[in-house]
Amino acid sequence: MKTLKILFIFIFTQTIIAQTTTKLEQPNTVENQFKKLYKGSNNYQIYKVVKKNEFLSLQKSILDSIKVIKTDVASKQIKINEQLKAITSLQTKIDTLKGNLSVSVEKEDSFSLLGMSLNKATYNTILWSIIAGLLIGLIFFVYRFNSSNSVTSETKDLLTDVEHEFEQYKRNSIEKEQKLRRQLQDEINKQRGVS
Repeated sequence: MKTLKILFIFIFTQTIIAQTTTKLEQPNTVENQFKKLYKGSNNYQIYKVVKKNEFLSLQKSILDSIKVIKTDVASKQIKINEQLKAITSLQTKIDTLKGNLSVSVEKEDSFSLLGMSLNKATYNTILWSIIAGLLIGLIFFVYRFNSSNSVTSETKDLLTDVEHEFEQYKRNSIEKEQKLRRQLQDEINKQRGVS
């Protein structure tokens, strides 16, 4: 009975081991097919004898794999060529857009004034120079006006004083002349009365 138990345990473990090895079977790659063919071949002296149908099966499998690889390579090469064309056209578009952008930026940064193309910074410098010159000129002319105005006011005051003095002088002259005429007339009258 003990031997039967041991035998049963042995068979049970062998079954489990066999199941795990079948579950651990390698994928059907070319390399694994070569290994399987090599293991399944017989020995003859120093050579391995391979069954013809297994060799033909391996050969067919390898040729199919090569065909699939070639097809895959060709389709990927077509995709690569298409992507290179797309990249080239996109690069051309990018270059065109960069050129257009630089022209647009240049146009935006400059404009035409009196037929000359001016940069905005140059325009601003010229504009602010003109404004500063006009302000300096305005300040100068306001100063000159004020000084001329004060001179004019002083001159008007002096003219008014001179006119008053002249009027006074005229009156005094007229009075002196009248006085002298009277004296002359008195002398003439005296001379006529004496003679």
